[in-house]
Amino acid sequence: MKCISIDLDGTLLNSRHEISGEDLKALEELQEKGHTVILNTGRSYADVVKIKPIQNMEVPIFCLNGSLLYSKTRELLYEVTLPMSTYKEIFSVLQKLGVRILVYTNYGGFPSTLPPLHHKSNEELDTLFQTYNYNEILNQDNLKIYKLIALVQYDQLDKIEVVKKTLANKFDVSLASSFPNNVEITSNETHKGKAILHYQQMMNLAFDEIIAFGDGGNDLAQFEVATTSVAMGNAPLNIQQKADLITQTNDEDGFSHAVRHLLDLLNTQGVKSVI
Repeated sequence: MKCISIDLDGTLLNSRHEISGEDLKALEELQEKGHTVILNTGRSYADVVKIKPIQNMEVPIFCLNGSLLYSKTRELLYEVTLPMSTYKEIFSVLQKLGVRILVYTNYGGFPSTLPPLHHKSNEELDTLFQTYNYNEILNQDNLKIYKLIALVQYDQLDKIEVVKKTLANKFDVSLASSFPNNVEITSNETHKGKAILHYQQMMNLAFDEIIAFGDGGNDLAQFEVATTSVAMGNAPLNIQQKADLITQTNDEDGFSHAVRHLLDLLNTQGVKSVI
């Protein structure tokens, strides 16, 4: 049995945040052949299940870079949180560095999750982050912190490296970037790669191959545990250089192209070569 672990944004989702008909067909055929298909994303569970085709899929969903693992029947199998003391320290550091902050909790994302922000202007984002009262988060009962995101404008990318260096030197956490202008911060106990291994162990499975698809920095962790890693044609060069194969872009049905022609998982004719 093969495990096919697939990132969402920039990978299975095209630039319109949709799953193409070709990619959906490939997903269905992979499941029909008995392979384990996993959606492995930095998104929150609520943002994943808003995607209409996914509502009808019976596949495991790994959220927030492996902080939450759901079975194919949507049962919560595993969760890992940031200690409250660690959260407060990191939050203070990020505030001093002058970055925008997203906080993912068991009550949702504050002041938002990432997908709804993609089409907002810098003025709208400034208003959102500057007026939000983060103290309100701590008033929730039995609060759990799963992930923080440090976010900057694209003309401030130098701040991202400062955030990474500052946190890496002080905290035992996992740091990854789903987009060049962010840093995603989770417990060091988890990332997308560890999530696959956790799931395999919990479900008592033995994958003969792990094939990981991705386009961002938070996918490098799953590339590390994969037998074969596949980067999208739209992935940054540094991500492509870490992959075993490079497929077409997410707007060119890159997932189904790799499944059918580069990996030959569905027994269709095609040339197994890197494009």
